[in-house]
Amino acid sequence: MPTAGGSAEAVENLLPLALSRPHDAIASARTLLAAAPAAVEASIAHQAWGISLRQLGDVTTAVRELRTALRLAEQSGRSERQADVLATLGATLGRAGRSREGLARLDRAVDLSRGALTGRVLLRRADVLLVLGRHREALDDLRSAITRLRRSGDQVWEARSRNYRGFIQLALGATVRADADFAVAEKLYAATGQEFEYAEARQNRGLVAYSRGDLPAALRYLDEAGRRFAAVDVVWPDLAIDRCGVLLAAGLSAEALAEMDQAIAAEGGTATKRGELLFAAATAALAAGNPAAAQERADRARRLFSAQHREWWSVRSWMVLLEARYQSGERGERLLRRVSAVADRLDALGASEASAAHLLAGRLALAEGRARAADRQLELAGRHSKDAPPIARSAAWLGKALRAEARSDVRGMLSACARGLDALDEHRLAMGATELRALATGHGAELAELALRDALRRDDPRRLLSWGERWRATALGVPPVRPPNDEQLVGELAALRDVVRRLDGSPDPSLENERRRLEKAVRDRALRAQGGGPRGAADGMKGGAAGRPRGAGGVMATGGVLRFDVDELVGALGETVLVELVEVGGVLHAVVVRDGRITRHEVGPLSAAALEVERSRFHLRRLAHGRAHGRPQGGPSLDVLGERLGDAILGPAQELLGDRPVVMVPPGRLHALPWGLVPALADRAVNVVPSAATWLRARQVRPPSDRRVVLVLGPGLSAGRAEVMQLAKQYPDATVLADGDATAEKVLRELDGAWIAHIAAHGTFRSDSPLFSSLRLDDGPLTVYDFERLRRAPYRIVLSSCDSGLAKPVGADELLGLSSSLIPLGAAGILASVVPVNDPATAPLMLALHENLQAGQSLAAAFAAARLETRGDPVADAAGRSFVALGA
Repeated sequence: MPTAGGSAEAVENLLPLALSRPHDAIASARTLLAAAPAAVEASIAHQAWGISLRQLGDVTTAVRELRTALRLAEQSGRSERQADVLATLGATLGRAGRSREGLARLDRAVDLSRGALTGRVLLRRADVLLVLGRHREALDDLRSAITRLRRSGDQVWEARSRNYRGFIQLALGATVRADADFAVAEKLYAATGQEFEYAEARQNRGLVAYSRGDLPAALRYLDEAGRRFAAVDVVWPDLAIDRCGVLLAAGLSAEALAEMDQAIAAEGGTATKRGELLFAAATAALAAGNPAAAQERADRARRLFSAQHREWWSVRSWMVLLEARYQSGERGERLLRRVSAVADRLDALGASEASAAHLLAGRLALAEGRARAADRQLELAGRHSKDAPPIARSAAWLGKALRAEARSDVRGMLSACARGLDALDEHRLAMGATELRALATGHGAELAELALRDALRRDDPRRLLSWGERWRATALGVPPVRPPNDEQLVGELAALRDVVRRLDGSPDPSLENERRRLEKAVRDRALRAQGGGPRGAADGMKGGAAGRPRGAGGVMATGGVLRFDVDELVGALGETVLVELVEVGGVLHAVVVRDGRITRHEVGPLSAAALEVERSRFHLRRLAHGRAHGRPQGGPSLDVLGERLGDAILGPAQELLGDRPVVMVPPGRLHALPWGLVPALADRAVNVVPSAATWLRARQVRPPSDRRVVLVLGPGLSAGRAEVMQLAKQYPDATVLADGDATAEKVLRELDGAWIAHIAAHGTFRSDSPLFSSLRLDDGPLTVYDFERLRRAPYRIVLSSCDSGLAKPVGADELLGLSSSLIPLGAAGILASVVPVNDPATAPLMLALHENLQAGQSLAAAFAAARLETRGDPVADAAGRSFVALGA
């Protein structure tokens, strides 16, 4: 029946509209109230207005509107109307931090309601109980609500009840039940046109993916939820909190902290949400290595939660606060007592942080010499569910490993380390992006360190080598996962090239902003690529030992994770000497494999080696610009610098090299080392690889049958033109791309599967974002993201450009950069520079290199011979020392 304010149907639609399209609901409520409706209709209008304001973050005004709605409901004399408004007001008060008052209103609403309405009220009471962390009581209310609402055919409210129940199941670790509830809620929301709540359901599906360790899927779900929230013009702080958790799990702590700072700045003053945002920001600051900021934010969050009587949140905030104090260097009995008490409370509340709290308490107890207390805490830290995500399982195995070490149970400790690293293999292989795979290895650094320390105590170089390989450069073991023919990614990369090309020499702020936008779009798309998991990773490898299980004599693919085998390495080396540099507790050790013998030699502090590397790089950069002639001004000669460098990075291991070829396996911090400067390495073939397993795989790569050669000349290289034209005479059938033809798409098409590729182009290394390191082509930069589109990298590739061999250490001991991206794509050998080079001085070196390659020499041997042939000119000699041969 029509009313003074409009049709009954229009009035009843106001409440669903408030949760679906809040701005439209406010406009409709104003129109209805302007017509001076009866008390019942006016009550509904004010209630819808209040709900809409709550959804938009203005809780204070929302409470005022709902009190008006309640007064009008009481005037109407309808108990069901009063119950409904009381329930909405109670839930809103709960979100405003006034949970006791909110629960009192909700209890009254339950008493006034009947049937399906009781189901609606119970849902809203469960909402407040959830905010308070009283999960079991909330579950009881929701079970009853779902039963009542399903019987009455109320699809919208059944969907809401299932959505809430799914969220609680997720908080309690029941991911399968949670996903089932979210899936049903999603279908019901879609069927009833609830756009806002459908977005919320997609967000919750993202949380399930996150809980299962599938971070790329979680990011995709959250992206979609964000787009759907934006479509209804809503800024939803919960989405930022969830994204923060996923980014932290992915190792992207700086991005997570930036996301939370932005969300806090945009928060409209809702006390409950402000506390949750501060809690998430504290967690992000802790992960980003800023314990002072973490303490300040965790303390603010804790005070808010305490005032709101939200124990579950308050105790979790205490844990972040205490961990920040630990990171700041605090130790002692007092901190141990507080952490132990918080860990027990987290256990009682069923919070997922309990295991980490017990782990911290165990560390503190060990530091205090409290063996029994440490044993108990580490035992509790080692508990985990078989359904827990891989990172949580690895943390539990770390607790077991520390406990076993404290008990002098070496076998148990090593077993726990291996199991923990296996769990992180599973986590890493779920990632499609190289960056995420590399960052993921950081979670296993302590597990690997425990095993390395044991090998060092035993003075067992074979174990030291095996465990050093276990978590080194594993991100390069499998290619990055990209959807085939990803047209959006290709388009964004092309647009980025165009913008960077136009920016060259034109500092236009608008173009610079567009560059940043496009880089973010490219990176975000890459991060969301789905990994193959253990099976997909193994199946994705081509050739060599990967792709099929191997026995004790090979590089094994067990569950898709490549395993290193010392016996295969010894057999493959032959006359070659391998030197793997392993850092344990800040001290560098050289593990030397020669003639089947494996020996260990202590070199010295890693910091001293890193200092000598920087000194040598500095002086080579000076020589590249012609500022000195073999001797840095006011300093030692290159030979003296080389001797110092050799002593700092190799120490006594230099005496075991003889005149043989050498494979060098440095840690990530020493990757950018000009190895040709070291006298003990100067006149021999030296291959530099991020891991011994990488060298084994590179040896097994078969060259293509067609012997296709590709020569590329980028713009702005006058010396490079002569170099490429001379090489074209050496390779008369080569494909030459220059003078406008050296565009990204043409270059990638020709590079794919080539026998030899030689690229003379300016190189740029981006330490801020290494996957945007690039080579400058005619249409703009060719980045690592472009190279990762290759089906197969060239068998051998020469990058005669500045800084093309640089890479950034990330994760445990991973490298991200231009040359490292080609390793998992099938490149057997790469020649690249680790410092800027003098372009004219490199031309004779490159010509001699290719003559030796045509004579059948390996890349490292061809390069060593080329250096001997071009000696005499100090600048040319410096250029020769600036390149490294990567691979085999």
